[in-house]
Amino acid sequence: MTTPSLQRLCALFALMAAFAWPMHRAHAEGKVKIVDQYGIGSLLLKVAKDQKLIEKAGARSGLDIDVQWNTLSGGAAVNEALLSGAADIATIGIGPLMTIWDRTRGHQDFRAIAAQSAVPVYLVTNDPRIRSIRDIGEQDRIAVVSVAVSQQGRLLQMASAQAYGDANYARLDRFEVNMPHADATTAMLSGNSVINLHFSNAPYQYQELEDPKIHKVTSSTEILGGPSTGSVVVTSDKWRRDNPKTYAAVRAALDDAARFVDKNKAQAAAIYIRQDGSKLSPAFVERILGDREASFATAPHNTLQLGTFLHKVGVLRHEPKSWRDYFFADDPNAQGS
Repeated sequence: MTTPSLQRLCALFALMAAFAWPMHRAHAEGKVKIVDQYGIGSLLLKVAKDQKLIEKAGARSGLDIDVQWNTLSGGAAVNEALLSGAADIATIGIGPLMTIWDRTRGHQDFRAIAAQSAVPVYLVTNDPRIRSIRDIGEQDRIAVVSVAVSQQGRLLQMASAQAYGDANYARLDRFEVNMPHADATTAMLSGNSVINLHFSNAPYQYQELEDPKIHKVTSSTEILGGPSTGSVVVTSDKWRRDNPKTYAAVRAALDDAARFVDKNKAQAAAIYIRQDGSKLSPAFVERILGDREASFATAPHNTLQLGTFLHKVGVLRHEPKSWRDYFFADDPNAQGS
């Protein structure tokens, strides 16, 4: 059987081959390799790709930018791509951001360029026995994109600490199984898989909840006490310093994408479907974008408490004191949390 680590390594080699740029030299200004992930949480990058907003922002400053795109599934695989240099910029969750920020302080120094979305993520189940995480036991299996280290894995650890105490924050890790969200959704809807829980994301959780046999156990909103940024765009300080004009174009494009989504929900839904190759109806996706708990903005919201928790239980060596510790605060007047 192929191990999760081997699967990630194979995906990383494929990614490096797909970009086909030498890894041993610095990239010239005007070139950027971007890795996205599946799901509505990274809608801003999908809009930027579809509408060529990075290229347009570069053109405004007289720079012709060559943008190369690829897609991976799971925070662990994306972090590996960033650390190896196979990607310059990537979509990751807040949990993986905290990990890569903590581990690269003082050398590569990875931080977030901007938030992408505050879309809730749900832990769902097709087992009527399970009403809270206290009902999860030895017979249960929870699908996540990366065991323990994904956004959902970190949230589950926080929920475990809330239920069982900080010393037992990793209590449910052993029940997790690596699985892409699309495959986990298929397993959940089939009803005949060993997978009976899925810590999902949009749009998959909404598809699953269309089935009356599936219900929500908890959510990021409940665990964190309110809506919070879940997806961010990240890069290293070295790449940022080596490519200031390209970096500025990416940052401007994300702001442009946020304004686009705010004003054009129907078009944004169509872009998501096109970019992710989704078979969902435009009306279904547009309803998700209109969820009162969802927002798409570049300012981070309600992120610090997860970092504080991860430091308290020993996952992070460095304690973040402010959102500015793990975000590039290009605007000194920017607001966030």
